[in-house]
Amino acid sequence: MAAELTAHELIAKHRPTLDQALEAIRTRAYWSPHPEHPKAYGEHGSLDAAAGKAAFDALLGTRIDLGQPGTDDWVGGEVSPYGIELGVTYPHADVDVLLPAMKAGQRAWRDAGAETRAVVCLEILKRISDRTHEFAHAVMHTSGQAFMMAFQAGGPHAQDRGLEAVAYAYVEQVRTPETAEWTKPQGKRDPLALTKQFTPVPRGIGLVIGCNTFPTWNGYPGLFASLATGNAVLVKPHPRAVLPLALTVQVARQVLTEAGFDPNLVALAAEHPGEGIAKTLATRPEIRIIDYTGSTSFGDWLEDNARQAQVYTEKAGVNTVVMESTDNYKGMLSNLAFSLSLYSGQMCTTPQNLLIPRDGIRTDEGPKTFDEVTTDLARAVDGLLGDDARANALLGAIVNPDVKARLEAAAGLGEVALASREISNPEFPGAVVRTPVIVKLDGAKPDDEAAYMSECFGPVSFAVAVDSAADAVELLRRTVRDKGAMTVGAYTTDQDVTQAVEEVCLEEAAQLSLNLIGGVYVNQTAAFSDFHGSGGNPAANAALTDGAFVANRFRVVEVRREA
Repeated sequence: MAAELTAHELIAKHRPTLDQALEAIRTRAYWSPHPEHPKAYGEHGSLDAAAGKAAFDALLGTRIDLGQPGTDDWVGGEVSPYGIELGVTYPHADVDVLLPAMKAGQRAWRDAGAETRAVVCLEILKRISDRTHEFAHAVMHTSGQAFMMAFQAGGPHAQDRGLEAVAYAYVEQVRTPETAEWTKPQGKRDPLALTKQFTPVPRGIGLVIGCNTFPTWNGYPGLFASLATGNAVLVKPHPRAVLPLALTVQVARQVLTEAGFDPNLVALAAEHPGEGIAKTLATRPEIRIIDYTGSTSFGDWLEDNARQAQVYTEKAGVNTVVMESTDNYKGMLSNLAFSLSLYSGQMCTTPQNLLIPRDGIRTDEGPKTFDEVTTDLARAVDGLLGDDARANALLGAIVNPDVKARLEAAAGLGEVALASREISNPEFPGAVVRTPVIVKLDGAKPDDEAAYMSECFGPVSFAVAVDSAADAVELLRRTVRDKGAMTVGAYTTDQDVTQAVEEVCLEEAAQLSLNLIGGVYVNQTAAFSDFHGSGGNPAANAALTDGAFVANRFRVVEVRREA
């Protein structure tokens, strides 16, 4: 097919951005090419707020025809957590037709080389970035995130993670030279001489199994890591969050076509209600890479049963904060209140267990008892969410009935320090909006342990009384080792406690945030600098994003010839 976008043009356009990304992952300094502020859009072909909203509204009730081979039906049924029926339908695929078609394009994609693949991926990301306002509404109305969070996390932050994966993929592929001249001396005899050629070759088709809460943020790293390393990618969205990933696939197919490649290198696998095609797809022999975010049970199933594939999972964990002392009590409470409230706690990085010595903690305001700390934290959350308009902007909507049920059940697990309350959303009366609940538990009681040692996904946190800081550190160790954690936080002014917490996190491979009191929160990570997960504890077997996340998506094949 004739290319409208030549490799030369794409390299000239995007190589500077790729180089900046390579420098950013080397230095770990702040950098992003994707603006976080909504007002930054509207020029140079990007949609402003009004145009983006109009583009989203125009999608409602339509059919997104991707032109995929093997389409045998049309499926849909998404209902926004804000109460709107999206009415969008998507192609349902006969995978016996679609998978061979996807594989057919891999040879030309492989032969294009690492740089061309990288800049094609960057063109896809650029076009998605230009439609950030449209994507933000799509993320908002499938995940329940409030608009500003959907805009930032579903837009520029997700695009950053995709670009980060492309950068790491490029680094790993060019680590080995394309050719080498090999000469081995043989004493008096003529030397042995070979010409060697090294080619990164894809594993096969990658399967991205999308999640409901962060369809783009969690989906883009695996999608772009696999595509940039030469693999075709089949995107299987969560049934309640199809639209953002369907739009992503649509953009990718357009760019691949214009760049002269087979559009079937990226395809969508939407499903009928209750069809459960993830298990079927995950064990197909054509599927050689799987990226998954979601429950521990299905993540474990994939790791045990998808033996033909390289499986990358982000599962559940029990995120913990150790509270021993602080020199900024108000700052600590404010920071924690925001972390517990953001997106109704529906983040894999939200703190769940707050370990507090039963004798209390030392602060710049004097000693605070366990009860005082929990009461003051509850008051901080109440203060943050006291205004309903601000509460709606922070909390978003409860994403599904299971989260609501866990929230309501949590109040029966112990003494309630902060009761959850219902908030109405005037713009979206159908939204289910709830403030967080904080429940007091005793770390020495077996019945309480059953609660705090299990993930309770949603706006639920446990203030766990422990005998001492040393006991808090040991409970932290056991929690990360047995249950996993995406994040760990600690507040302490004691050097020995600091060192003990750091040692636990190093030994159990958990990402640690110490004494956060300002505008950075334990449940937020920055692309190109922070690692999301570590791959070293039960919460996830991979980190977003590092070399290990991309390096096993391809292998290097060598061809030797006599010189």
